[in-house]
Amino acid sequence: MAPYSLLVTRLQKALGVRQYHVASVLCQRAKVAMSHFEPNEYIRYDLLEKNINIVRKRLNRPLTLSEKIVYGHLDDPANQEIERGKTYLRLRPDRVAMQDATAQMAMLQFISSGLPKVAVPSTIHCDHLIEAQVGGEKDLRRAKDINQEVYNFLATAGAKYGVGFWRPGSGIIHQIILENYAYPGVLLIGTDSHTPNGGGLGGICIGVGGADAVDVMAGIPWELKCPKVIGVKLTGSLSGWTSPKDVILKVAGILTVKGGTGAIVEYHGSGVDSISCTGMATICNMGAEIGATTSVFPYNHRMKKYLSKTGRADIANIAEEFKDHLVPDPGCHYDQLIEINLSELKPHINGPFTPDLAHPVAEVGNVAEKEGWPLDIRVGLIGSCTNSSYEDMGRSAAVAKQALAHGLKCKSQFTITPGSEQIRATIERDGYAQILRDVGGIVLANACGPCIGQWDRKDIKKGEKNTIVTSYNRNFTGRNDANPETHAFVTSPEIVTALAIAGTLKFNPETDFLTGKDGTKFKLEAPEADELPRAEFDPGQDTYQHPPKDSSGQRVDVSPTSQRLQLLEPFDKWDGKDLEDLQILIKVKGKCTTDHISAAGPWLKFRGHLDNISNNLLIGAINVENGKANSVRNAITQEFGPVPDTARYYKKHGIKWVVIGDENYGEGSSREHAALEPRHLGGRAIITKSFARIHETNLKKQGLLPLTFADPADYNKIHPVDKLTIQGLKDFAPGKPLKCIIKHPNGTQEIILLNHTFNETQIEWFRAGSALNRMKELQH
Repeated sequence: MAPYSLLVTRLQKALGVRQYHVASVLCQRAKVAMSHFEPNEYIRYDLLEKNINIVRKRLNRPLTLSEKIVYGHLDDPANQEIERGKTYLRLRPDRVAMQDATAQMAMLQFISSGLPKVAVPSTIHCDHLIEAQVGGEKDLRRAKDINQEVYNFLATAGAKYGVGFWRPGSGIIHQIILENYAYPGVLLIGTDSHTPNGGGLGGICIGVGGADAVDVMAGIPWELKCPKVIGVKLTGSLSGWTSPKDVILKVAGILTVKGGTGAIVEYHGSGVDSISCTGMATICNMGAEIGATTSVFPYNHRMKKYLSKTGRADIANIAEEFKDHLVPDPGCHYDQLIEINLSELKPHINGPFTPDLAHPVAEVGNVAEKEGWPLDIRVGLIGSCTNSSYEDMGRSAAVAKQALAHGLKCKSQFTITPGSEQIRATIERDGYAQILRDVGGIVLANACGPCIGQWDRKDIKKGEKNTIVTSYNRNFTGRNDANPETHAFVTSPEIVTALAIAGTLKFNPETDFLTGKDGTKFKLEAPEADELPRAEFDPGQDTYQHPPKDSSGQRVDVSPTSQRLQLLEPFDKWDGKDLEDLQILIKVKGKCTTDHISAAGPWLKFRGHLDNISNNLLIGAINVENGKANSVRNAITQEFGPVPDTARYYKKHGIKWVVIGDENYGEGSSREHAALEPRHLGGRAIITKSFARIHETNLKKQGLLPLTFADPADYNKIHPVDKLTIQGLKDFAPGKPLKCIIKHPNGTQEIILLNHTFNETQIEWFRAGSALNRMKELQH
């Protein structure tokens, strides 16, 4: 057998892998490091410029900013077929970022690849496994104790394979990326759906599943369907109570949760300059809620200011030199154009149960009364990866300070989540944290916390109807506290603070008065705060672990008896036959997010153990047959039971199954567990009216068939008691529909067509059983 090193070389050649970091190519004008943590990895503006010029000459038209950055990272810019919304691009991202909940499976897959080191700069960030209970320090200590096995695995795997490791307490991945790794023109992929946060610094930052991250870490060109481009032209300027959050809340109301699917949202116009860099990040971050591939802002003086303040003046200087490539060309074309006058934009609040149900703050109280939503606000929560910047905390503190001056505290419970250790240390130093405590707040750990369901909530019982307001990004049913009766609304941190002080949705801070402790009525003034600290940022505690130069002696252990971690076994290959007599596991009614498919919260502890986490498969999805969650008919026993138990029964008895879904199936998080679990438990296909982008890709990566009805009305032809046969797989080809035979219990049959978006490479994944299996085939 050939030596291992030779096998790796063959794999690299077969897959078109670069055998050195292109990032290390000398920049002709200057050598500027990507980050302080990787002094020998350089920004590739010369290569970006070269590729842009090649593509512009080929297309012979002005380019949008997102096109410049995306096409500037093409593997083969001279020959790549480029058509928005049609062709698949082969790209060379600059770096990879992973949060701890998704990094477990990503690193397990990378270990399975057999490669010795990651091929691009990569980092792991510990932010998802810290549960909010009583406060920052105690919650962090508890998390380190109960998650020690997982943290040790991630730390040692990072050291072994050359991945930087940010310890628990360092902060939320997206804030760390913004502070240290994002820069104008970067192409970054991250295993979290809110990776687009980096667009606030002019980068194309895209959320992906772990298998996509493995491709990039292996040095394989990464595939992305050529995005369409939605332009959002901003005019006027922000003022008063209106904040950057209101821009994306308004856009979400216009585009809905699927309106951005397959597109990059590109903000431009004179209004951009009135928004801070971190404010632009907020807008890009929540672009995930409209299904967008990512969002981006053009490079400007706000970004330059932020780069300089975060110790990266050298990057700001070279970005200035290449600025023409970091803004859109005049006269560029957008597939859709939205115009928003910031001077006329009012504060918004979206919800409940979906982030695209937009209301002006002035109107939400009356709407809530009409709809029967609880008016009393039980908890106000600020922070999260969307809104935890220094400016956010300053504006919230400015509101709180006014209430304190009149002897008031929050009527609602109030929590604060700093975005990073740097933000925490700086707001402590500058007094913001103490003001927020004085008004009744509890400062939580530098982590995701309640935003992702890591909240040990005690003030209500499950099933109790209640309202919370947050500055988070997502408000799906049960997401924050696992209570389906919690009505969660998302808005800006300053509006959350004002509403928590008033205690009711009926309060409009622009017009309504509060009563001070002395009986005097007063109105809150619109908050003002510095976008960046006047002094330098306080970095706080050092929470970063560099990978060692020599990792040859580093061990990565996974116990075979562990309940938290499990080495992966390869999925079975396609047997070369059509899929006959598929049982319907569940026909889903209505919205089905990745939270419905693979819940977070208490299930996060099993993200590194595929078999254990599969016990939450589709437990939140509503069964069309009975209108219940986690209750499906077993076609063999005719008994109703939990979805995972029924799937396991089918798997045990060799029965292949399929899921039928509605619109935008799999929206929300990038978690690939929502694709791994159905594959692990014997699923073969997911048939829906439409898919969210990341989830569709994740299903393909794991060897499943994500298919859509050629006629969406055919959804109504299928009943949970039917069996399905999918034909045409022997001639499976891009753009060629598959035939589906619906077999009804009475013996009648119907034939419908199913569409797909597979390209040749993705068809090879299906035939091999998964993308990882295909990688191994090429290695051998």
